[in-house]
Amino acid sequence: MRVVIAPDSYKGSLSAIEVTDIMARAVKDEIPTAQIIKIPMADGGEGTVNALTSALDCEVKSIHVHGPLEEKIEAYFGCNRDIAILEAANIFGLSMVPSASRNPLNTSSRGLGEAIKNALDLGYRKFIVGIGGSSTNDGGMGMLSSLGVKFLNSQGKQLDGFGRDLLQVSQADVKGIDQRIFESKFTVACDVSNPLLGDQGASYVYGPQKGASPQLCNTLDAAMAKYAQLIETELGEHKNRAGAGAAGGLGFAFLALGAELISGAKIVEEQTGLREYIRSSDWVFTGEGRSDGQTLFGKLPLHVARIAQDEGAKAVLISGSLGEGSEQLEDEFVACFSIVDRPALLEECIERAETLLYQCTANVIRLIKASASINHNHS
Repeated sequence: MRVVIAPDSYKGSLSAIEVTDIMARAVKDEIPTAQIIKIPMADGGEGTVNALTSALDCEVKSIHVHGPLEEKIEAYFGCNRDIAILEAANIFGLSMVPSASRNPLNTSSRGLGEAIKNALDLGYRKFIVGIGGSSTNDGGMGMLSSLGVKFLNSQGKQLDGFGRDLLQVSQADVKGIDQRIFESKFTVACDVSNPLLGDQGASYVYGPQKGASPQLCNTLDAAMAKYAQLIETELGEHKNRAGAGAAGGLGFAFLALGAELISGAKIVEEQTGLREYIRSSDWVFTGEGRSDGQTLFGKLPLHVARIAQDEGAKAVLISGSLGEGSEQLEDEFVACFSIVDRPALLEECIERAETLLYQCTANVIRLIKASASINHNHS
């Protein structure tokens, strides 16, 4: 039996490397002769820098930038001779904002612009940027501000680029933008295909998990539309393009700068050689912290499952939890599992994540063994 283990992280509890190792241990304990290929994955969110620096033989550099709440933080990016690899999740990731403090009015993508300038100063002109897992809904205003775009309110006061500034921006001046941006190639690893606006857009779909009430989602979507009009007057229309709504509209800002948005899962897949490993395997195990209807919008497990379908392998989803709309995933996987074994608070599930994941994976393998034995006896 040959098994490829290619999960995303379980955000807030286990890294992709940890998930991979736990699953592999469970498989090996149940079937000692199993051949196991471990490929920790990422889809543009948390862990993207780690996944790609390993695949591309990069070093990791520490940098000091502004975090999501304007505090100074130490972040990092990967780089080799040719390319810089950055990640929104380690600069203004949702996990960096305490649950009680989550409010998309008070977060900013400013630090990513600072990180890009740092890499530009070091001479880099090729970038891969993962933008998943953000705490922001600022339309990329913070990043653009750091890169030289000036945003003003109706009184002519310059705005800093927080989510709250969307509600009062009335002018965007792009004359001061760092011209090195247009000498550079940006490949943006994007984990979703949502447009910027509307019921499938940034504010309505992702605002609630970042602390927005339904009323605030309405307000932010309307404000985002006015902001987008200002940017599009200067830099072309992009709000309806797939991925524009990613990372609270950060995808839109990158599109306006001429970036190419590509499935983050596809980028990592190509760099790790995942498809070749799956082609010669029987089973593929993947997963993420929470799988629901949004997983169909280009999340990593879906990408892995479709490669398995193409290559004749059987894909199993083992995630931290299964949420609303997860039944839509049944056509993509042989089976879908949540590791939670009883009603429990989120904090308890996070604390027990390693044990729960091991037990669930072991149970899946036992079922596979039993099925193989029945099929063998009937043949």
